[in-house]
Amino acid sequence: MTIQEAQQRIDKWINTTGVRYFNELTNMAMLAEEVGEVARVIARKYGEQSFKESDKSVDLADEMADVLFVLMCLANQTGVDLTDALEKNLIKKETRDKLRHKQNEKLR
Repeated sequence: MTIQEAQQRIDKWINTTGVRYFNELTNMAMLAEEVGEVARVIARKYGEQSFKESDKSVDLADEMADVLFVLMCLANQTGVDLTDALEKNLIKKETRDKLRHKQNEKLR
């Protein structure tokens, strides 16, 4: 599915099953919460934190999908076309950062 298709599918779900969008501030708080859940999994799987018994069944991919879902909700309700935004962002990175990382001694 494309980003645009995902935004449309989420919008359809929100307006049928979900009733309506939470307000932008609520969704921003939810986005921060979901990013925190991704950080929790990564800290335990790739970092020094140990898993609690309740953490062992948590799926990193599902947590990342939760982040994407809430981000797309925010995009929909604020009129952001994420396909267009990502394309513009990548062009910016491809031009602005073309040599930046190659010239960074810390990355060698």
